[in-house]
Amino acid sequence: MTRRYDVAIVGGGVIGSSVAYHLKTLDPALSVAVIERDPTYRTASSALSASSIRQQFSTPVNIAISRFGIDFLRRADEYLSVDGEMPHLGLTEPGYLYLATEAGMPVLRENNAIQRQAGADIALLQPEALKQRFPWLNTDDLALGSLGLRDEGWFDGYGLLQAFRNKARALGADYITASVSDLDISAGKVEAVLLDSGERIACGFAVNAAGPHAATILGKAGVDFPLAPERHCVFVFTCKETLPACPLVIDPSGVWFRAEGSGFIAGPPPREDDTPEQQASLEVDYGLYEEVLWPALAHRVPAFEAIKFSNAWAGHYDMNHFDHNAIIGFVPGHGNFLMANGFSGHGMQQSPAAGRGIAELILFGAYRSLDLSELGPERLLGNQPIIEKNII
Repeated sequence: MTRRYDVAIVGGGVIGSSVAYHLKTLDPALSVAVIERDPTYRTASSALSASSIRQQFSTPVNIAISRFGIDFLRRADEYLSVDGEMPHLGLTEPGYLYLATEAGMPVLRENNAIQRQAGADIALLQPEALKQRFPWLNTDDLALGSLGLRDEGWFDGYGLLQAFRNKARALGADYITASVSDLDISAGKVEAVLLDSGERIACGFAVNAAGPHAATILGKAGVDFPLAPERHCVFVFTCKETLPACPLVIDPSGVWFRAEGSGFIAGPPPREDDTPEQQASLEVDYGLYEEVLWPALAHRVPAFEAIKFSNAWAGHYDMNHFDHNAIIGFVPGHGNFLMANGFSGHGMQQSPAAGRGIAELILFGAYRSLDLSELGPERLLGNQPIIEKNII
């Protein structure tokens, strides 16, 4: 059986659903299919994300994407309402706080100059100012802090995914539950996406929005980019003491934490010696809590010496091991095959701009809202990485 669509999107997570929404918003007559293997999203990166947004990047293109994203999130109830029902994403903006010792201070200063030039409202705080603003913070070994004064915080990421999905469907996009078995490619053009059900989805354009599974889809087109899933563990705990005005804090150790409801969530950096099999797993590495996370938390916040662990989960980053930045654009050598992959932990916050950008490339052949050409896959072929210093 064959069905034909103007656009077939592989992956119905937040990126794929954003692409579908923007396509149908820009051209309601366009026929769009979104192929998603698990409509429950139980193990999807979009459902397991900590769902934060920040302006504190070190490259103008990433800052511009975040500025687009925060504006979209603030108006999501308007953009994504269906039959008068508005999504409530719970956007809160306490900011991000990057902490640095003497060794990391020059990078914070260099980043701040770029951020402020790009319009981000970021303050550099000396240890005395940090202690005054956040008296619960241990600043003894700190040299500088970088605090977002606005446009940074967190939100309901699963709610955003569902809002994109529901709005795209309301606008006429079809969601197909299936796995992709292959791509039918002829003369550098994707003629059809082949499903494990035996169905053939013929298409004018195909989009790879498969998240951690992006490399598998690219491989079916003979393209080998260094994309792979990377496991990140998030731990939930409570503390008897409150931390007034607690932002999302990034410790020099690489550990991060933020408030969540009446408690907190936190995450350590992944183990560098994990095998590919371990990275592909969604089993929580509880050893990270005792070995890495709790010691760093207790050092940075004395009140965290007496925290109570309550839960944990693991999710995948869609990692681009070339330069840890998104890859957005036409797949090299394929005139109608596009990719939006390799977000390396930033997919949720970058989904509005990425979806809009892919839609504009399909409909207009060029970017109109934001110029994302710097993130094109050609940089991998030319060995020209984007150096982003603020990676968590």
